[in-house]
Amino acid sequence: MKQPSLFLAHGAPTLVLEHNPYTDFLQNRLSEEISRPTAIVLFTAHFESQKQLVSSVSTYTTLYDFVGFPPKLYHIQYPAKGDVQLADRIVQAFRTAGVEAAPQTSRGLDHGAWTVLRLMYPEADIPVVQLSVNPHLSNAAQYAIGKILEPLRNDGILIIGSGGTTHNLRALSWDMPQGQSAPWVEEWESWLGEKVTAWDMESLFDYEDRGPHAKRAVPRNEHFIPLLLAMGSADGGRRAQRMVRFDEFGSLALTAWKFS
Repeated sequence: MKQPSLFLAHGAPTLVLEHNPYTDFLQNRLSEEISRPTAIVLFTAHFESQKQLVSSVSTYTTLYDFVGFPPKLYHIQYPAKGDVQLADRIVQAFRTAGVEAAPQTSRGLDHGAWTVLRLMYPEADIPVVQLSVNPHLSNAAQYAIGKILEPLRNDGILIIGSGGTTHNLRALSWDMPQGQSAPWVEEWESWLGEKVTAWDMESLFDYEDRGPHAKRAVPRNEHFIPLLLAMGSADGGRRAQRMVRFDEFGSLALTAWKFS
């Protein structure tokens, strides 16, 4: 069955330990929105490279690419299987389209990948191919990279961009009640929601200048890029649905978008 593509916010690494409307959605209600995929292709904001890297491994290790979090977080495992054949197919698709790409044969799953995947598919029984993001490309080029992978969806492969549309760790407010956010976050997320729903790529490609508080919401673009990649992989349909949004600590928006 043809799959949509998703943009998922991964928040802080503690997401996998949290109980809130967003984690409840990933654990219990996302399966009502999408069918079970044959494989998952996931772009993660925490895997940066200047050329497109495609993880080509048989089994992933779990990376703890963070410091200062609760000890039990470092004992969580997500031993997902890879798919070397699918990885090769993706590398060839990129190269055919003129995008410099190469397999990556040693990297484990970072927390941009395994935190959301563990909530969605805790048995780790769906093959995963993890992809890097290149923060030095134009936003239009990011969208075009996603578009290259659009045919994969016809084979039941779920494409996920994992990042954050409001992801400012320096602006966290630990006293802010969960589910609430600063006024600037609401203004930015409202603008963004309108542009994504309308598939207004002219505005989204220029989000840093047009979006209110954009640079405050996403100080570095690597967390925004996965949204453009996910949208690009649904260019043929251009239908967008924000399935859930839950804000925490004032400057983290936990948002899930579906594109088809």
